[in-house]
Amino acid sequence: MALVMRCPNHFLKFGLKRGIYGVIFLLAVVAILLSVVTLSKFYNQSSIFITNSFSIRSDASDEVAQGGWEEIMETIVGKVVQEIEKLRELNKDSEEDQSGLRHERLRYSSFLTEILSLIETTKVLLPGVRGNAHHAEGDTRMAHPLSRNEQPYDEIIEFFLVEEIRKYASVKPNRLGKKNFMGANGTFASIGHACFAMKEELEEYMDYDVGDFCKDDWRQAQMFMVHGCDPLPRRRCFSRAPKIYTKPFPIKESMWKLPDDRNVRWNHYRCKNFACLAKNSTGKGFFKCSDCFNLTHHEMPRWMELVYPDPSSNLTADFLIEEILQIKPGEIRIGLDFSVGTGTFAARMREFNVTIVSATINLGAPFNEMIALRGLVPLYLTINQRLPFFDNTLDIIHTTRFLDGWIDLIVLDFILYDWDRVLRPGGLLWIDSFFCLGKELDDYLVAFKMLRYKKHKWVIVPKIDKGGEEVFFSAVLEKPPRPF
Repeated sequence: MALVMRCPNHFLKFGLKRGIYGVIFLLAVVAILLSVVTLSKFYNQSSIFITNSFSIRSDASDEVAQGGWEEIMETIVGKVVQEIEKLRELNKDSEEDQSGLRHERLRYSSFLTEILSLIETTKVLLPGVRGNAHHAEGDTRMAHPLSRNEQPYDEIIEFFLVEEIRKYASVKPNRLGKKNFMGANGTFASIGHACFAMKEELEEYMDYDVGDFCKDDWRQAQMFMVHGCDPLPRRRCFSRAPKIYTKPFPIKESMWKLPDDRNVRWNHYRCKNFACLAKNSTGKGFFKCSDCFNLTHHEMPRWMELVYPDPSSNLTADFLIEEILQIKPGEIRIGLDFSVGTGTFAARMREFNVTIVSATINLGAPFNEMIALRGLVPLYLTINQRLPFFDNTLDIIHTTRFLDGWIDLIVLDFILYDWDRVLRPGGLLWIDSFFCLGKELDDYLVAFKMLRYKKHKWVIVPKIDKGGEEVFFSAVLEKPPRPF
Protein backbone atom coordinates (compact mmCIF):
# COMPACT_ATOMS: atom_id res chain seq x y z
CA MET A 1 0.00 0.00 0.00
CA ALA A 2 2.89 2.34 0.83
CA LEU A 3 4.39 1.58 -2.55
CA VAL A 4 1.10 2.32 -4.24
CA MET A 5 0.79 5.68 -2.39
CA ARG A 6 4.39 6.63 -3.14
CA CYS A 7 4.09 6.08 -6.89
CA PRO A 8 1.52 8.85 -7.53
CA ASN A 9 3.69 11.23 -5.50
CA HIS A 10 6.65 10.30 -7.63
CA PHE A 11 4.64 10.73 -10.82
CA LEU A 12 3.23 14.06 -9.61
CA LYS A 13 6.62 15.15 -8.41
CA PHE A 14 8.20 14.10 -11.68
CA GLY A 15 5.57 16.07 -13.64
CA LEU A 16 6.08 19.13 -11.44
CA LYS A 17 9.84 18.94 -11.81
CA ARG A 18 9.53 18.60 -15.56
CA GLY A 19 7.26 21.63 -15.61
CA ILE A 20 9.66 23.58 -13.38
CA TYR A 21 12.61 22.67 -15.59
CA GLY A 22 10.65 23.71 -18.67
CA VAL A 23 9.72 27.08 -17.22
CA ILE A 24 13.26 27.64 -15.97
CA PHE A 25 14.53 26.87 -19.44
CA LEU A 26 12.14 29.45 -20.89
CA LEU A 27 13.18 31.96 -18.26
CA ALA A 28 16.81 31.31 -19.11
CA VAL A 29 16.05 32.00 -22.77
CA VAL A 30 14.29 35.24 -21.79
CA ALA A 31 17.29 36.23 -19.65
CA ILE A 32 19.66 35.53 -22.54
CA LEU A 33 17.55 37.55 -24.97
CA LEU A 34 17.33 40.46 -22.56
CA SER A 35 21.07 40.27 -22.01
CA VAL A 36 21.64 40.40 -25.75
CA VAL A 37 19.42 43.46 -25.99
CA THR A 38 21.36 45.03 -23.13
CA LEU A 39 24.66 44.41 -24.87
CA SER A 40 23.25 45.67 -28.15
CA LYS A 41 22.95 49.08 -26.56
CA PHE A 42 26.74 49.23 -26.68
CA TYR A 43 27.62 46.71 -29.37
CA ASN A 44 24.81 47.12 -31.82
CA GLN A 45 25.60 45.87 -35.32
CA SER A 46 25.20 49.39 -36.61
CA SER A 47 27.10 51.02 -33.76
CA ILE A 48 30.25 49.18 -34.78
CA PHE A 49 30.33 51.33 -37.87
CA ILE A 50 28.98 54.58 -36.47
CA THR A 51 30.88 57.34 -34.75
CA ASN A 52 31.17 57.03 -30.99
CA SER A 53 30.70 60.73 -30.44
CA PHE A 54 27.07 60.23 -29.44
CA SER A 55 27.48 57.06 -27.38
CA ILE A 56 28.73 58.94 -24.33
CA ARG A 57 25.77 61.31 -24.34
CA SER A 58 22.72 60.35 -22.26
CA ASP A 59 20.18 62.38 -20.35
CA ALA A 60 18.81 61.82 -16.84
CA SER A 61 15.79 59.82 -17.99
CA ASP A 62 18.05 57.47 -19.95
CA GLU A 63 20.25 56.87 -16.89
CA VAL A 64 17.23 56.19 -14.68
CA ALA A 65 15.72 53.78 -17.18
CA GLN A 66 19.02 52.02 -17.72
CA GLY A 67 19.63 51.69 -13.95
CA GLY A 68 16.14 50.28 -13.36
CA TRP A 69 16.49 47.85 -16.21
CA GLU A 70 19.85 46.53 -15.02
CA GLU A 71 18.53 46.12 -11.44
CA ILE A 72 15.56 44.12 -12.65
CA MET A 73 17.77 41.91 -14.78
CA GLU A 74 20.02 41.19 -11.79
CA THR A 75 16.97 40.29 -9.67
CA ILE A 76 15.64 37.91 -12.31
CA VAL A 77 18.97 36.16 -12.71
CA GLY A 78 19.40 35.91 -8.93
CA LYS A 79 15.97 34.36 -8.40
CA VAL A 80 16.50 31.86 -11.20
CA VAL A 81 19.80 30.78 -9.59
CA GLN A 82 18.13 30.41 -6.18
CA GLU A 83 15.35 28.31 -7.66
CA ILE A 84 17.82 26.01 -9.37
CA GLU A 85 19.65 25.44 -6.07
CA LYS A 86 16.41 24.61 -4.23
CA LEU A 87 15.35 22.21 -6.93
CA ARG A 88 18.69 20.46 -6.61
CA GLU A 89 18.02 19.99 -2.90
CA LEU A 90 14.54 18.72 -3.73
CA ASN A 91 15.98 16.06 -5.99
CA LYS A 92 18.10 14.72 -3.12
CA ASP A 93 15.04 14.16 -0.93
CA SER A 94 13.20 11.30 -2.62
CA GLU A 95 11.07 10.61 0.48
CA GLU A 96 9.26 14.01 0.44
CA ASP A 97 5.61 13.70 1.59
CA GLN A 98 2.41 15.01 0.00
CA SER A 99 2.24 18.17 2.16
CA GLY A 100 5.80 19.12 1.26
CA LEU A 101 5.01 18.69 -2.42
CA ARG A 102 1.93 20.90 -2.06
CA HIS A 103 4.04 23.53 -0.30
CA GLU A 104 6.56 23.44 -3.13
CA ARG A 105 3.75 23.87 -5.62
CA LEU A 106 2.50 27.00 -3.84
CA ARG A 107 5.97 28.43 -3.55
CA TYR A 108 6.61 27.70 -7.22
CA SER A 109 3.38 29.48 -8.17
CA SER A 110 4.41 32.51 -6.12
CA PHE A 111 7.82 32.43 -7.77
CA LEU A 112 6.27 32.47 -11.25
CA THR A 113 4.00 35.36 -10.31
CA GLU A 114 6.93 37.43 -9.14
CA ILE A 115 8.96 36.59 -12.23
CA LEU A 116 6.09 37.57 -14.52
CA SER A 117 5.73 40.87 -12.69
CA LEU A 118 9.40 41.63 -13.14
CA ILE A 119 9.23 40.77 -16.84
CA GLU A 120 6.21 43.05 -17.32
CA THR A 121 8.12 45.89 -15.66
CA THR A 122 11.06 45.23 -17.95
CA LYS A 123 8.78 45.41 -20.99
CA VAL A 124 7.70 48.88 -19.95
CA LEU A 125 11.25 50.18 -19.51
CA LEU A 126 12.87 48.36 -22.42
CA PRO A 127 11.44 50.44 -25.35
CA GLY A 128 12.50 53.69 -23.72
CA VAL A 129 16.01 52.46 -23.10
CA ARG A 130 16.36 51.09 -26.62
CA GLY A 131 14.98 54.31 -28.06
CA ASN A 132 17.50 56.34 -26.08
CA ALA A 133 20.27 53.99 -27.12
CA HIS A 134 19.39 54.37 -30.78
CA HIS A 135 19.16 58.11 -30.40
CA ALA A 136 22.52 58.28 -28.65
CA GLU A 137 24.23 56.15 -31.27
CA GLY A 138 22.74 57.86 -34.32
CA ASP A 139 20.75 54.76 -35.28
CA THR A 140 21.19 54.03 -38.95
CA ARG A 141 17.61 52.85 -39.28
CA MET A 142 16.03 56.26 -38.82
CA ALA A 143 13.91 57.73 -41.60
CA HIS A 144 14.96 60.94 -43.27
CA PRO A 145 13.09 63.90 -41.73
CA LEU A 146 11.95 65.13 -45.18
CA SER A 147 10.90 61.70 -46.44
CA ARG A 148 7.23 60.95 -47.06
CA ASN A 149 7.71 57.26 -46.36
CA GLU A 150 9.25 55.25 -43.55
CA GLN A 151 12.12 53.84 -45.57
CA PRO A 152 15.30 53.99 -43.46
CA TYR A 153 17.57 56.75 -44.74
CA ASP A 154 20.82 55.01 -43.85
CA GLU A 155 19.85 51.64 -45.26
CA ILE A 156 22.40 52.17 -48.02
CA ILE A 157 25.39 52.13 -45.68
CA GLU A 158 24.80 48.43 -45.01
CA PHE A 159 26.10 47.94 -48.56
CA PHE A 160 29.62 48.87 -47.48
CA LEU A 161 31.80 46.92 -45.06
CA VAL A 162 34.62 49.36 -44.35
CA GLU A 163 34.04 51.16 -41.08
CA GLU A 164 35.00 54.65 -42.24
CA ILE A 165 32.47 54.68 -45.10
CA ARG A 166 29.68 53.67 -42.75
CA LYS A 167 30.70 56.24 -40.17
CA TYR A 168 30.78 58.96 -42.80
CA ALA A 169 27.48 58.09 -44.48
CA SER A 170 25.40 57.56 -41.33
CA VAL A 171 23.10 60.27 -40.03
CA LYS A 172 24.68 62.31 -37.23
CA PRO A 173 22.00 63.70 -34.87
CA ASN A 174 22.65 67.09 -33.34
CA ARG A 175 24.11 66.84 -29.85
CA LEU A 176 21.30 68.84 -28.24
CA GLY A 177 18.60 66.81 -29.99
CA LYS A 178 17.18 69.95 -31.63
CA LYS A 179 17.33 71.54 -35.05
CA ASN A 180 20.49 73.52 -35.70
CA PHE A 181 20.73 77.03 -37.11
CA MET A 182 20.36 75.57 -40.63
CA GLY A 183 17.00 74.03 -39.74
CA ALA A 184 18.18 70.40 -39.75
CA ASN A 185 18.03 67.96 -36.84
CA GLY A 186 21.24 66.26 -37.90
CA THR A 187 24.05 66.11 -40.44
CA PHE A 188 23.39 64.15 -43.61
CA ALA A 189 26.49 63.22 -45.59
CA SER A 190 26.30 62.41 -49.28
CA ILE A 191 28.26 60.35 -51.78
CA GLY A 192 27.82 59.93 -55.53
CA HIS A 193 25.47 57.16 -56.62
CA ALA A 194 28.15 55.62 -58.86
CA CYS A 195 30.22 54.90 -55.74
CA PHE A 196 28.07 51.80 -55.24
CA ALA A 197 29.23 50.42 -58.59
CA MET A 198 32.84 50.72 -57.38
CA LYS A 199 32.33 49.12 -53.98
CA GLU A 200 35.65 47.28 -53.68
CA GLU A 201 37.69 50.19 -55.02
CA LEU A 202 35.97 52.70 -52.73
CA GLU A 203 36.40 50.44 -49.70
CA GLU A 204 40.11 50.25 -50.49
CA TYR A 205 40.20 54.06 -50.80
CA MET A 206 38.50 54.45 -47.40
CA ASP A 207 40.60 51.82 -45.63
CA TYR A 208 43.15 53.84 -43.64
CA ASP A 209 44.20 54.61 -40.08
CA VAL A 210 42.41 57.61 -38.63
CA GLY A 211 44.85 60.43 -37.91
CA ASP A 212 47.60 58.89 -40.04
CA PHE A 213 48.79 59.96 -43.48
CA CYS A 214 46.50 59.16 -46.42
CA LYS A 215 47.72 56.93 -49.18
CA ASP A 216 49.12 58.69 -52.23
CA ASP A 217 45.97 58.00 -54.22
CA TRP A 218 44.68 61.32 -55.58
CA ARG A 219 44.58 59.83 -59.09
CA GLN A 220 42.28 57.11 -57.85
CA ALA A 221 40.09 59.75 -56.23
CA GLN A 222 39.92 61.70 -59.50
CA MET A 223 39.05 58.50 -61.33
CA PHE A 224 36.12 58.03 -58.93
CA MET A 225 34.94 61.60 -59.54
CA VAL A 226 35.15 61.39 -63.33
CA HIS A 227 33.17 58.14 -63.29
CA GLY A 228 30.32 59.49 -61.18
CA CYS A 229 31.47 58.73 -57.63
CA ASP A 230 31.18 62.42 -56.87
CA PRO A 231 31.05 63.76 -54.24
CA LEU A 232 33.56 61.43 -52.64
CA PRO A 233 33.37 60.62 -48.92
CA ARG A 234 35.55 62.77 -46.73
CA ARG A 235 38.50 61.08 -45.05
CA ARG A 236 40.05 61.48 -41.61
CA CYS A 237 43.67 61.24 -42.64
CA PHE A 238 46.32 63.80 -43.61
CA SER A 239 46.82 64.40 -47.31
CA ARG A 240 50.28 64.05 -48.78
CA ALA A 241 52.28 67.20 -49.53
CA PRO A 242 55.56 68.03 -51.27
CA LYS A 243 58.59 67.20 -49.14
CA ILE A 244 59.94 70.73 -49.45
CA TYR A 245 57.37 73.47 -50.02
CA THR A 246 58.83 76.88 -50.79
CA LYS A 247 57.13 80.23 -50.50
CA PRO A 248 55.06 81.13 -53.60
CA PHE A 249 56.24 84.03 -55.71
CA PRO A 250 54.72 87.47 -55.04
CA ILE A 251 51.46 88.04 -56.93
CA LYS A 252 52.95 90.47 -59.45
CA GLU A 253 55.64 87.93 -60.30
CA SER A 254 53.67 84.70 -60.09
CA MET A 255 51.17 85.47 -62.88
CA TRP A 256 53.60 85.00 -65.76
CA LYS A 257 56.41 82.97 -64.23
CA LEU A 258 56.66 79.19 -63.94
CA PRO A 259 56.35 78.17 -60.26
CA ASP A 260 58.99 76.41 -58.21
CA ASP A 261 59.04 72.69 -59.07
CA ARG A 262 59.35 71.75 -55.39
CA ASN A 263 55.78 72.88 -54.72
CA VAL A 264 54.22 70.02 -56.68
CA ARG A 265 54.22 66.26 -56.14
CA TRP A 266 55.28 64.89 -59.54
CA ASN A 267 55.22 61.13 -58.98
CA HIS A 268 51.91 60.62 -60.86
CA TYR A 269 52.83 62.72 -63.90
CA ARG A 270 54.93 61.90 -66.93
CA CYS A 271 56.66 65.27 -66.76
CA LYS A 272 58.60 65.83 -63.53
CA ASN A 273 58.93 69.63 -63.67
CA PHE A 274 57.29 72.72 -65.17
CA ALA A 275 60.00 73.14 -67.77
CA CYS A 276 58.99 69.80 -69.28
CA LEU A 277 55.36 70.90 -69.36
CA ALA A 278 56.23 74.18 -71.07
CA LYS A 279 58.14 72.53 -73.94
CA ASN A 280 56.58 72.42 -77.39
CA SER A 281 56.75 68.65 -77.58
CA THR A 282 54.51 65.64 -77.42
CA GLY A 283 54.57 62.84 -74.88
CA LYS A 284 53.68 64.98 -71.87
CA GLY A 285 50.96 62.62 -70.74
CA PHE A 286 48.03 64.80 -71.82
CA PHE A 287 46.77 66.44 -75.01
CA LYS A 288 44.08 68.91 -73.93
CA CYS A 289 45.68 72.33 -73.65
CA SER A 290 49.12 70.86 -74.19
CA ASP A 291 50.66 74.35 -74.59
CA CYS A 292 48.95 75.88 -71.55
CA PHE A 293 52.13 75.79 -69.44
CA ASN A 294 54.01 77.88 -71.99
CA LEU A 295 53.15 81.17 -70.34
CA THR A 296 55.25 83.51 -72.45
CA HIS A 297 54.59 82.42 -76.03
CA HIS A 298 51.27 80.58 -75.96
CA GLU A 299 49.35 81.94 -72.99
CA MET A 300 50.29 85.61 -72.77
CA PRO A 301 48.67 86.68 -76.10
CA ARG A 302 45.40 84.81 -75.48
CA TRP A 303 42.27 87.01 -75.37
CA MET A 304 44.49 90.04 -75.88
CA GLU A 305 45.35 89.40 -79.56
CA LEU A 306 43.24 87.75 -82.24
CA VAL A 307 44.53 84.50 -83.74
CA TYR A 308 43.66 83.66 -87.34
CA PRO A 309 43.99 79.92 -88.07
CA ASP A 310 44.12 80.61 -91.79
CA PRO A 311 46.44 83.57 -92.53
CA SER A 312 44.74 84.03 -95.89
CA SER A 313 41.40 84.57 -94.22
CA ASN A 314 40.15 87.00 -91.61
CA LEU A 315 37.96 84.36 -89.99
CA THR A 316 38.58 83.64 -86.31
CA ALA A 317 36.67 82.10 -83.43
CA ASP A 318 38.50 84.29 -80.90
CA PHE A 319 37.05 87.28 -79.07
CA LEU A 320 39.02 89.83 -77.07
CA ILE A 321 38.30 90.33 -73.37
CA GLU A 322 38.16 94.09 -73.76
CA GLU A 323 35.42 93.98 -76.40
CA ILE A 324 33.36 91.48 -74.40
CA LEU A 325 33.49 93.65 -71.28
CA GLN A 326 32.30 96.60 -73.35
CA ILE A 327 29.02 94.77 -73.93
CA LYS A 328 28.11 95.37 -70.27
CA PRO A 329 30.40 98.22 -69.13
CA GLY A 330 31.09 98.14 -65.40
CA GLU A 331 28.70 95.21 -64.80
CA ILE A 332 31.05 92.23 -65.10
CA ARG A 333 32.73 91.73 -61.69
CA ILE A 334 32.72 88.01 -60.82
CA GLY A 335 32.49 84.83 -62.83
CA LEU A 336 33.50 81.25 -63.59
CA ASP A 337 35.90 79.81 -66.15
CA PHE A 338 34.99 76.16 -66.77
CA SER A 339 37.82 75.07 -69.04
CA VAL A 340 40.94 72.98 -69.35
CA GLY A 341 43.74 75.42 -68.62
CA THR A 342 46.23 76.97 -66.24
CA GLY A 343 44.20 80.02 -65.23
CA THR A 344 45.28 82.47 -67.92
CA PHE A 345 41.71 83.65 -68.55
CA ALA A 346 41.38 84.48 -64.84
CA ALA A 347 44.77 86.19 -64.88
CA ARG A 348 43.79 88.42 -67.80
CA MET A 349 40.35 89.21 -66.33
CA ARG A 350 42.07 90.20 -63.09
CA GLU A 351 43.79 92.98 -65.01
CA PHE A 352 40.28 94.34 -65.70
CA ASN A 353 39.28 94.04 -62.01
CA VAL A 354 37.14 90.95 -62.63
CA THR A 355 37.43 88.00 -60.23
CA ILE A 356 37.26 84.61 -61.94
CA VAL A 357 37.21 81.15 -60.35
CA SER A 358 38.85 78.52 -62.59
CA ALA A 359 37.20 75.08 -62.58
CA THR A 360 39.27 72.17 -63.87
CA ILE A 361 40.73 68.78 -62.97
CA ASN A 362 44.28 67.45 -63.28
CA LEU A 363 44.23 65.77 -66.68
CA GLY A 364 47.78 64.44 -66.84
CA ALA A 365 49.34 67.61 -65.41
CA PRO A 366 49.09 69.69 -62.22
CA PHE A 367 46.54 72.19 -63.55
CA ASN A 368 45.05 72.99 -60.14
CA GLU A 369 48.45 73.47 -58.52
CA MET A 370 49.53 75.71 -61.39
CA ILE A 371 46.46 77.92 -61.06
CA ALA A 372 46.94 78.25 -57.30
CA LEU A 373 50.68 78.96 -57.56
CA ARG A 374 49.91 81.75 -60.01
CA GLY A 375 47.85 83.38 -57.25
CA LEU A 376 44.43 82.47 -58.67
CA VAL A 377 41.53 80.42 -57.33
CA PRO A 378 41.20 76.82 -58.62
CA LEU A 379 37.96 74.88 -58.27
CA TYR A 380 38.52 71.12 -58.44
CA LEU A 381 35.33 70.10 -60.19
CA THR A 382 34.08 67.64 -62.80
CA ILE A 383 31.18 68.07 -65.20
CA ASN A 384 29.21 65.52 -63.18
CA GLN A 385 28.64 67.88 -60.28
CA ARG A 386 26.17 70.69 -59.77
CA LEU A 387 27.92 74.03 -59.57
CA PRO A 388 28.53 75.12 -55.95
CA PHE A 389 27.05 78.59 -56.52
CA PHE A 390 23.66 79.98 -55.61
CA ASP A 391 21.07 80.98 -58.21
CA ASN A 392 21.50 84.24 -60.13
CA THR A 393 24.87 85.20 -58.63
CA LEU A 394 27.55 85.20 -61.38
CA ASP A 395 28.12 87.94 -63.95
CA ILE A 396 29.88 85.76 -66.53
CA ILE A 397 30.64 82.11 -67.36
CA HIS A 398 33.40 81.33 -69.85
CA THR A 399 34.31 77.93 -71.29
CA THR A 400 36.92 76.78 -73.79
CA ARG A 401 38.54 73.45 -74.77
CA PHE A 402 36.03 71.69 -72.60
CA LEU A 403 32.58 71.45 -74.21
CA ASP A 404 33.37 69.82 -77.53
CA GLY A 405 31.81 67.35 -79.92
CA TRP A 406 32.49 64.43 -77.58
CA ILE A 407 29.73 65.40 -75.18
CA ASP A 408 26.28 63.80 -75.15
CA LEU A 409 23.43 66.16 -75.98
CA ILE A 410 21.45 65.32 -72.83
CA VAL A 411 24.54 65.94 -70.68
CA LEU A 412 25.05 69.25 -72.47
CA ASP A 413 21.46 70.19 -71.67
CA PHE A 414 21.92 69.58 -67.95
CA ILE A 415 25.18 71.54 -67.92
CA LEU A 416 23.75 74.53 -69.77
CA TYR A 417 20.67 74.70 -67.54
CA ASP A 418 22.89 74.57 -64.45
CA TRP A 419 24.98 77.41 -65.85
CA ASP A 420 21.78 79.32 -66.53
CA ARG A 421 20.79 78.77 -62.90
CA VAL A 422 23.88 80.48 -61.49
CA LEU A 423 24.06 83.29 -64.07
CA ARG A 424 22.23 86.45 -63.01
CA PRO A 425 19.76 88.11 -65.36
CA GLY A 426 21.88 90.16 -67.75
CA GLY A 427 24.88 87.89 -67.18
CA LEU A 428 27.01 86.70 -70.08
CA LEU A 429 27.69 83.16 -71.31
CA TRP A 430 30.90 83.06 -73.36
CA ILE A 431 31.23 79.91 -75.48
CA ASP A 432 34.83 80.01 -76.68
CA SER A 433 35.89 77.82 -79.63
CA PHE A 434 33.47 74.93 -79.18
CA PHE A 435 34.32 72.44 -81.92
CA CYS A 436 32.52 69.44 -83.38
CA LEU A 437 31.89 67.70 -86.68
CA GLY A 438 30.24 70.02 -89.15
CA LYS A 439 27.38 67.60 -89.76
CA GLU A 440 26.57 67.55 -86.02
CA LEU A 441 26.75 71.30 -85.45
CA ASP A 442 23.02 71.90 -85.88
CA ASP A 443 22.25 69.39 -83.10
CA TYR A 444 24.52 71.23 -80.68
CA LEU A 445 23.28 74.66 -81.71
CA VAL A 446 19.74 73.60 -80.79
CA ALA A 447 20.92 73.14 -77.19
CA PHE A 448 22.35 76.68 -77.06
CA LYS A 449 19.30 78.20 -78.75
CA MET A 450 16.98 76.53 -76.25
CA LEU A 451 18.28 78.96 -73.61
CA ARG A 452 16.66 81.81 -75.59
CA TYR A 453 19.53 84.13 -74.73
CA LYS A 454 20.20 87.38 -76.52
CA LYS A 455 22.96 86.98 -79.13
CA HIS A 456 25.77 89.51 -78.89
CA LYS A 457 28.31 87.46 -80.87
CA TRP A 458 27.81 84.29 -82.90
CA VAL A 459 30.42 82.91 -85.33
CA ILE A 460 31.11 79.56 -87.02
CA VAL A 461 34.59 79.01 -88.44
CA PRO A 462 36.05 75.93 -90.26
CA LYS A 463 38.71 74.00 -88.33
CA ILE A 464 41.48 73.89 -90.91
CA ASP A 465 43.56 71.08 -89.36
CA LYS A 466 40.69 68.62 -89.96
CA GLY A 467 40.16 69.31 -93.66
CA GLY A 468 36.90 71.14 -93.09
CA GLU A 469 35.17 68.23 -91.41
CA GLU A 470 35.15 70.01 -88.06
CA VAL A 471 34.13 73.54 -87.22
CA PHE A 472 34.60 76.05 -84.39
CA PHE A 473 31.61 77.74 -82.83
CA SER A 474 31.97 80.78 -80.57
CA ALA A 475 29.26 82.97 -79.06
CA VAL A 476 28.57 85.54 -76.37
CA LEU A 477 25.01 85.29 -75.08
CA GLU A 478 23.11 87.33 -72.50
CA LYS A 479 20.68 85.78 -70.04
CA PRO A 480 17.29 87.50 -70.26
CA PRO A 481 15.27 88.64 -67.25
CA ARG A 482 12.89 86.00 -65.93
CA PRO A 483 9.65 86.35 -63.93
CA PHE A 484 9.50 85.17 -60.34
